Amino acid sequence: MLTVAEAAIPLPLPGVKPGLANIVTLVVLARWGWREAVWVSLLRVLAGSLLLGQFFAPGFFLSLSGALASLLVLGMAMHLPARWFGPVSHSILAAFAHIGAQLVVARLWLVPHDGVFYLLPVFALAAVVFGLVNGLVASRLLAELPLQASGSPSADLAVRSAAEADSPER
Repeated sequence: MLTVAEAAIPLPLPGVKPGLANIVTLVVLARWGWREAVWVSLLRVLAGSLLLGQFFAPGFFLSLSGALASLLVLGMAMHLPARWFGPVSHSILAAFAHIGAQLVVARLWLVPHDGVFYLLPVFALAAVVFGLVNGLVASRLLAELPLQASGSPSADLAVRSAAEADSPER
């Protein structure tokens, strides 16, 4: 839903997007782990491209390369000390990886000229700004969302029900 909503936002420069759907990936990474974040991110790229009519178009491959690069960086970043690295720094690192991969794919496939790298300062600024904002939103969501014991709401409810049934007050 966020990917489709983001497509409606007018962009000042082609390729500069806020990456709102990455907030969900960051939350899933923090709550359920890297494997689940990979599923969410790749399904988002696939579903978004199908809904927007860009499946197998250049935009799909740019999005896929960015998602894969950011997932690799997130996979490494989650092993950094949690005391200094959290959703905000993870988001900024992932944003840089995303835009880096997209520029490399654009250079190798779409624009066979090194001039594409002149856009690097603009994209780097966008990665810092949007990575910071998305990381702050993800951090706030993580602080507001309740923790679940087993990862699924129905299993959490079953655990609570079993605990209440075994309580001495009953």
